Amino acid sequence: MQVERKICFPKGRKLRIMQVSDVQDMHFVRRAMVEMLECAYDALRPDLIVLTGDNIHGNHLDENRLGMKTDDFSVILRNMTSALYHVLAPIEKRGIPFCMIFGNHDDLNPVTKQEQADLYKDYPHFFGLNSDEPQLDCDTYNVPIYGSDGEKIVFNLWMLDSAGKDDGTGSGFEYVKPEAIEWYRRRSDALRAQNGGEPVPSLMFQHVPVPQITELFIPCGEDDPNAVKWRGADGLPYKLDQERADGYADEYPDVCDADFGQLDAIRAQGDVCALVFGHDHANNFTCNLDGVHMIQTPGASFRSYGTARARGVRMFEIDENDPWHFETYTVSYYDLMGKSLRSRFSFFMSADEYDYKRAVTFGAAAAAALLGGAAITVKHLIRRKR
Repeated sequence: MQVERKICFPKGRKLRIMQVSDVQDMHFVRRAMVEMLECAYDALRPDLIVLTGDNIHGNHLDENRLGMKTDDFSVILRNMTSALYHVLAPIEKRGIPFCMIFGNHDDLNPVTKQEQADLYKDYPHFFGLNSDEPQLDCDTYNVPIYGSDGEKIVFNLWMLDSAGKDDGTGSGFEYVKPEAIEWYRRRSDALRAQNGGEPVPSLMFQHVPVPQITELFIPCGEDDPNAVKWRGADGLPYKLDQERADGYADEYPDVCDADFGQLDAIRAQGDVCALVFGHDHANNFTCNLDGVHMIQTPGASFRSYGTARARGVRMFEIDENDPWHFETYTVSYYDLMGKSLRSRFSFFMSADEYDYKRAVTFGAAAAAALLGGAAITVKHLIRRKR
């Protein structure tokens, strides 16, 4: 049963919100990722955690450890429950309130969004998914944040669905629906009316970036050291325009299929301090694009692609007395775990991008062991012959 509560600014300090994106793990979890997140929760002590999609590797929940697949819905649902437990139990154990949106990988399986939502609702410190408008996806809603006295809404979080099409086909990405944008306008107006005619400062979270974010990427030469590693559909080299964005990018953005005037609505309402994305695991930057502040957060997953400098979490620190201006920064795996031999070995053994190097390393070690054993046997035979 969920715990009824308000999220309030703490007295005497800033509110700390942690964004955790693209955890993207399975029912048999990579322990390095869990250890990193547990360390983040203990070291950074967030007041609120926002999971911004691809919370599980949903399109692989039909597999066992040997890669064999099943089409048994009950097995897939059981595996999903286990995968979510690995992600949510460490948060729940610490009593940290948390909310979420879906990503495309959550949605690529026969378990519907609403059925998944019911699994989240089993955790007492989870809240959200509270929209009562049937035209909206269940993960389109808002989270009001009250002042330290608990009386007035001082800040707000917009949570918008941009995940898969939820039709059981795994048919790609969606977009922020026109109905969701219209709901945002209406709800924003209602919050403004409650706030004496002034907009309520907000962060807007969605998984897949808006199409306009590609404007920040410019063509470059093949040998440019800042060229993204993972390129777009045209296969040409691009890099992040450092004159327009602060941070780095290792992949060309993978964006929503369509745009229905979301940025125009944000500008008109004047309440969004920043539009925040996940999805692009290896990108980490902030920018102001035509008057809208945007933030790209890297992924936490070790079971999918990423980089050593990118994996981690993002923090937001917000002052109740000046909520329009906030601090944000990312904290990486090595920031959290240090660079000891153990943490480096754990990273090497867990991160997907080291699959080939692990195979080569252990293959070479096995070959050396076999050759060593063969040499010993030959020497033994020679001695016996003599």
